[in-house]
Amino acid sequence: MTDLNTIAQNYIAAWNESDAARRQALLKAAFTDDVSYRDPIMQGDGHDGIAALIDGVQKRFAGFRFSLKGKPDGFGDTIRFSWNLGPDGTDSVIEGTDIGVIENGRLKSVIGFLDKVPAQ
Repeated sequence: MTDLNTIAQNYIAAWNESDAARRQALLKAAFTDDVSYRDPIMQGDGHDGIAALIDGVQKRFAGFRFSLKGKPDGFGDTIRFSWNLGPDGTDSVIEGTDIGVIENGRLKSVIGFLDKVPAQ
């Protein structure tokens, strides 16, 4: 049985990790080697592609942290979970929902939707 909460927590931990060496271990725990990630703003493939996306988000939103919003759910090989992004101790600035395909307990693909974004 797939533990959806663990999968979502591993995902969030990888996006929050700023140390590149520790992040590599988290990427291996969270994603298959051939993972693909797509959202309306960015895309990446494999662990190196996801690491580059994380670096970009961390630089653009320095000091912000991801957190799970609610509980993940899913069925079969699919997971859905929502997340918040913002400074610790304040309301989230950005919120989203991700849909993933699971393979052997790790994410093989992720499609991200942005539910709340700041006004431009």
